[in-house]
Amino acid sequence: MISRPWSVHGGEGAVGRPSFVAEFGLWDDRRAAAAERVETQLGEVDLVRVVFCDPHGLARSKTVPAGVFRAVLRNGMDFSAGPFLFDTGHAVAVDFLTDPGVGVGELLGAGDFVLVPDPRTFQVLPGTEPRTAWVLGDEYLRDGSPHPLASRAVLRRVLGRYAEHDLAPVIGLEVEWYLTRLTGGTPGNAGNGFGLQGPAPAVEAMNSGYQFNLDGHYDSVAEAADPLTVLLAELGLPLRSMEHESGPGQMETTFAPMLALDAADAMLLFRTQVKRFCRRRGLHASFMTLPRLDSFDSSGWHLHQSVLSTKTNRNVFAATTDAPNAVPDAVPDSVPSAAPDAMSPEGEAYVAGLLAHARELCLLSVPTVNGYRRLGPEFTLSPTTADWRFEDRTAMVRVLSGGESTHVENRIGEPCANPYLTIASQLHAGLEGLTAGAPATRDAYPPLPKSLSEALDAFRAGGSAERLLGAPLKTCLEKLKESETARFDAWCAAERPAAGEVTEWEHREYFGVF
Repeated sequence: MISRPWSVHGGEGAVGRPSFVAEFGLWDDRRAAAAERVETQLGEVDLVRVVFCDPHGLARSKTVPAGVFRAVLRNGMDFSAGPFLFDTGHAVAVDFLTDPGVGVGELLGAGDFVLVPDPRTFQVLPGTEPRTAWVLGDEYLRDGSPHPLASRAVLRRVLGRYAEHDLAPVIGLEVEWYLTRLTGGTPGNAGNGFGLQGPAPAVEAMNSGYQFNLDGHYDSVAEAADPLTVLLAELGLPLRSMEHESGPGQMETTFAPMLALDAADAMLLFRTQVKRFCRRRGLHASFMTLPRLDSFDSSGWHLHQSVLSTKTNRNVFAATTDAPNAVPDAVPDSVPSAAPDAMSPEGEAYVAGLLAHARELCLLSVPTVNGYRRLGPEFTLSPTTADWRFEDRTAMVRVLSGGESTHVENRIGEPCANPYLTIASQLHAGLEGLTAGAPATRDAYPPLPKSLSEALDAFRAGGSAERLLGAPLKTCLEKLKESETARFDAWCAAERPAAGEVTEWEHREYFGVF
């Protein structure tokens, strides 16, 4: 028999090490029970995609046979540190040959980390052949400690702080994106390399666009949108609507409220499966904010937010006519009616936190050069200042008042942003407002950045980002975005594009990968 020193039983190489989960006590009872359920399903699948979210919000994965995954589930799986080192164009932005400078020694030499699947996220993908499942994982250093650059861990830490206050955030996703038709041509490898993106996919628009919810225009995308809607439901995502937005083939997909970590996981699964579904049908889905295509409109990601008291199961944002300044200790037999255009002081304090930190944390909701093209006066329903109003889509924070359904809609985000960092940053800002207790005012807040470079400067200068992310991840993101902006600036200096136009550089950088 041939010796296999790096086999699934040996614990080295590609599949972590034996009993990694048990050795470091990484699972609670819910995950352990979910793992047992997953093991009973593995006979029904052929392959498993083991996935994590990189700092840019892109899903990175390895595909393993189901038999191998039996070991991966409890041993973890080794992954290269590359996704933490690359900027959006896969230029090496974090030096791994000398001291990387981010405070994570295991990056030196691009050493592996261990990805541990979260069995609660295990999904069998409908209609796949071979039969394929998809599972999210959490990143750990080899000593069993959470990886300092893991974005899912950031959101978990924020949720832990909410739990200390007996609170649980609730998130609703409203996502705009583009559906286009591939027209063939080369695969885009000409001139491609690390930091040198080849041509973006060649596409054509699905229709003329510039209408709103016109039934006939929906029919022009229904060949993809209708079966996609069925797929999302089969994946267990709480889909509310699939709509045709304003641009040519521009879609909007909305989901029912979820707990925050579930919402972030759902966003990653949604984007990944939409792109997979479309690619296999000769279509291309893109979550780039503003593609370099004729007459395309900008896309946004509107994040709906509220906070529940875990003691009373009541929405702490809701204002009531007979108790406007207090959240009751228990759910009453009859809930008092809400005043029109009203929000509790706690809700206003949360909004104040969103506005006060909007400039410093903008980088985490609008992380690309292209995303800042949307935050301009030419796009009338996109925010240009840090402000709030009731039922006003021109404000950054739109407050929707309605008793227990009262919530805020932050309209700043772009649809390709990292869901864990976007949601964590807004919840972090809101909690800082809540704990400070000062209601939002109509006074001017610091202006929103007008470019990625300006957002990066604000991100560097403030202290809230480090409190949220920790010094290693904050420093790593700075290096990634410095590389991205430097490459863009160098291209612009050489090519001198017309002012205000979406550049070829942006289209190559973002349209395909996002």
